Parts: sequence; C-alpha cells; structure tokens
Amino acid sequence: MLTYDEKLAIIESFSELERKNVSLGRVNFQFSNSITDKKNIVYHLHPKGNGFVYAGHLTNYETDDKGMVNIRDFSAEQLQRLLKESIQALSPQEKTVAEEAIVGESNEERWIDEENNLLILVNENESWNIYFGLNLDASFDTYGEAEEFLKEEGFRRK
Repeated sequence: MLTYDEKLAIIESFSELERKNVSLGRVNFQFSNSITDKKNIVYHLHPKGNGFVYAGHLTNYETDDKGMVNIRDFSAEQLQRLLKESIQALSPQEKTVAEEAIVGESNEERWIDEENNLLILVNENESWNIYFGLNLDASFDTYGEAEEFLKEEGFRRK
C-alpha cells in the first residue's frame, strides 16, 4: 500500500489536475477541462492513505454509485493507470474528418480494445450505430444492446 505522500506525488505529477484542500486534511484534485460536470478526479485523499478516483466513464473498474474507485490499496502503477484513463475519458476528443462526417452533432462514445482498434457508437435516428472508420459495423435498437455487444467483443469505453 502506498503512503499518503507517495499517492500525493503520483497525483501531483499530472499537470492537468489542480489541488484543492478540503476539511480534515483531505485533498481533492480537479480537472477543469472535463467535458462533463464532473470536475473532481481525486476525491478526499486522506492523510491515512484512503481516497477515491472518479472512474464513472470507465468499464474496467468496480465503482460505487457515484462512479468512484477506492484507491486505498492501489499500487503506483495501478494509480497512474487509473488517473490517466480517467483524465482521458473526461478530456475533449478531437475528431478526424471521417469521424466528423459520421458523428456530426450526434451523441457519440468511443470504444477501444486491447489492440487499440477504435469503434464509435453513435445515437442516430433512434438507433445506436457502431462505426469502424467510415463503415457501419452494427446497428441496435437500444443503447444497452450496443453496449453489451461491444463488451462481448472485448471493447471498453475510451
């Protein structure tokens, strides 16, 4: 288990995060460029080593009902990976010309597999369509069906 100071050093190495001291010696870290209302990436890091990191947009972590992961027993590598993935998930994504042609103003999510293949899930005309590049790969009536398909195929939200 990492100490408070070790966790603090790892978190502070992410220049995108801004430290906010809160009560009882706890510390929050905010990501001001978040594409959602969620700004606190690190929540209530306590001098005793307990704390939480937001992973509500990630599928490979067990979260509480607020999308938070307890980092009490995380290794340095686990904490760095979680912070990097959380920041990436909440960062604005630049679209290629091809992606812009497909997505336009529609709601979209990006999904990636272990080989870094990217699929884009787009809500269009009451359907959920999955694109690989410019090609329509699959179409579903509900978000849940599309999400299940993507997970079964080994993809996770980017």
